[in-house]
Amino acid sequence: MRKSEDILKSGSFFKLVLNLSLPAVILILIMIIYNVADTFFIGQTGDPDKISAISLSMPVFTILSGIGTLFGNGGSTAISIALGEGNRDKIKKITTFCFAGTLCIGLLYLSGVFFFTVPLARLLGADESTLALTVTYLKTFSFASPFVLITSAFGGMLRADGDGASAMLPSLVGTISNIVFDAVFILVLGLDVFGAAFATVLGNVLSTLLLGIFIIKRKTYLLPDISSFTLERNIVIPVLTLGLPMMISTVLGSVANTIQNRLMISYSSTALAAQSVAGKAGMMITMLILGFCMGMQPAISYNFGAKNYKRMYKVIRETGIFTILLGIVLTVITFIFRDSIVAAFIDHEEVIALGRIFIFAAVLVGPVYGIYQMSQTFLQATGKVTFAIAASTLDKFLVYLPVLYIMNKCFGIYGIAFAHAVTMVFTLGITLVLALRWSREIKRNS
Repeated sequence: MRKSEDILKSGSFFKLVLNLSLPAVILILIMIIYNVADTFFIGQTGDPDKISAISLSMPVFTILSGIGTLFGNGGSTAISIALGEGNRDKIKKITTFCFAGTLCIGLLYLSGVFFFTVPLARLLGADESTLALTVTYLKTFSFASPFVLITSAFGGMLRADGDGASAMLPSLVGTISNIVFDAVFILVLGLDVFGAAFATVLGNVLSTLLLGIFIIKRKTYLLPDISSFTLERNIVIPVLTLGLPMMISTVLGSVANTIQNRLMISYSSTALAAQSVAGKAGMMITMLILGFCMGMQPAISYNFGAKNYKRMYKVIRETGIFTILLGIVLTVITFIFRDSIVAAFIDHEEVIALGRIFIFAAVLVGPVYGIYQMSQTFLQATGKVTFAIAASTLDKFLVYLPVLYIMNKCFGIYGIAFAHAVTMVFTLGITLVLALRWSREIKRNS
């Protein structure tokens, strides 16, 4: 662990990117591919209803991933701070608590989704043309729940000591397997929506198995030990509070996405299909930026715990500049190739026409998203949970939903598409103010 810890303490920005951000970005890409693969292969059938069913089901996967980040991000941050403080006794207790939490919640989630699939599908916005397809996807996907949680949690915790590369292999194998299974089940066997969900289940099972083998052989400090299980406040509270901002952001984003889907499908399943494809393009930009910021979080947390504030601010400043430039480049590229991106998912004339406009709306926030995400990462990595939660709540719920309804009423489907870009105007300024206020408090206390 010492070599990776030295990188957190004194490694150059290039080494931090190579060891932390790059593996995190690859993990984010893997998550995006997981998310996109089903839509892509189902899109080859040319049926907007099937794409809509996949899109309507996605919030269930997103909420599950959000719960995984509660333990993964919270556990990773807690471990990084403990390393910076030189307190290694907490690590085994943290990992054991996180494993027990993910396993129990995963089994409960499986039961809830499986036994209440029809009312859940209707709640998500399924109508008569998409209900049966949505129910099929959700019921099959429910069996992946424990595996998604475990891989999400421990994939994040593998980065805690600065060794970001370790988390890549299990997720990469799972993703490649998912893509192969998608192609076989959908294109060869014609299993359509069931095949897409079953491929996701198998991919997550393989990821979990490989992750377990990897921890046993190389990362034994993450190996759960029943004798170390505890519900002591100094273990439970840091994990849950440090992971809460990212979880709230993910879960509220999923709720907002469900409401957006319900509004969009009220116009037509074609409009929802176009929005789904555009959302994938926008997600590519925001998630890649999130990956770079998330990758740097252990370095920020470690140096915060060690009270090396000069080093901490240097990491934040360099990461912020890098993500702004990255956002600009990705936005320009996506905008130029927007028609090709939509056509790659589904060859449907009306979907392509709407998707062209929806992609433009989705990528507008790209150039400034790095500022927002770096501010939120700073608040979370340094334990300022209340400010981090406030920033997440504003962007995904308190500001977004009123803007969404107002723009839908005024501009219809185009208002829905541009609602997030308008929301970012407000939330970016508020989040930046919160980050600067907390920064002044850190400097004053030091």
